[in-house]
Amino acid sequence: MTTMLEYRGYLGSIEYSDDDEVLHGRLEFIRDLVIYEGDDAKSLKAAFQEAVDDYLALCEAEDRTPDVPLKGSFNVRPGRDLHRRAMLCAKRRGINLNTVVSDALRRYLEHDEHTV
Repeated sequence: MTTMLEYRGYLGSIEYSDDDEVLHGRLEFIRDLVIYEGDDAKSLKAAFQEAVDDYLALCEAEDRTPDVPLKGSFNVRPGRDLHRRAMLCAKRRGINLNTVVSDALRRYLEHDEHTV
């Protein structure tokens, strides 16, 4: 079962409103608010794709750069002890802290994907 829609590099949520009896969603992982809705899966997907196209066209018309989801960087606040341990690990291995964190995250996600 798909819980996210993907089109042109954008990801969209899938929600159901029991009150309105419609499917709806928003573009995820961007600062701008872009929403869409549909009566069924097919119309939701079409509305999502139209919302992405409209968002990109609006940005172009306003001569501004559209937000890009998941740009590849985020802040991590592991606490003082974990930060220290990670930094010492990086120093011993002759690599930077970003590489230690990326490697650890990659291993964690690979393990998690195998256990799901």
